[in-house]
Amino acid sequence: MIHSTTGRSSAFCRAAFGFTLVELLVTAAIASALMMVAIPAMTGMVDTQRRISAINSFVASLHLARGEAIKRNGRAVLCKSASGEQCTLAGQWDQGWILFHDSNNNASRDPGELLLQQRGPLGQRVRLSGNSPVTHYVSYSATGSAKMVSGAFQAGTFTLCPQTGVADDVRKIILSGTGRPRTVKGVASDCP
Repeated sequence: MIHSTTGRSSAFCRAAFGFTLVELLVTAAIASALMMVAIPAMTGMVDTQRRISAINSFVASLHLARGEAIKRNGRAVLCKSASGEQCTLAGQWDQGWILFHDSNNNASRDPGELLLQQRGPLGQRVRLSGNSPVTHYVSYSATGSAKMVSGAFQAGTFTLCPQTGVADDVRKIILSGTGRPRTVKGVASDCP
């Protein structure tokens, strides 16, 4: 009796797994089309998360400054700082900031004054600026209220703007005279 090998051969071929070149090329084309759609959306999502992180970080620093002033029963100052050691009058808040215990009430970090927090730059895709009362510093008194070194109450608005992108991503931090910050949505015209 002669056995046919064609029956086993075709059964073996049907059991083999794999993809043809055409199937692989079609799959690669579909995957690349999906990636072309997903990457811009992902970039936008990452930028939005950066802005959210930046605003949350700044608000947390304001809360920390207020709490430290109350805890230490003395003035605590949050100021712009490019160096991470000294306050600066140049630039905007996005370059970074420091928080320190201001024992001589001059809103400038002097030798011997305790540095409580340092925050580096927010990155190139985010701008953070303050209006006139909070352009350079925020100072909290021992009662937790925001006060300028002159003794006048300090209230102002910080504006966080995207470097590029959608205008509805503008956020504002409003600092009341009591020292409490709150965030609100801004508009493109709020950006300097």
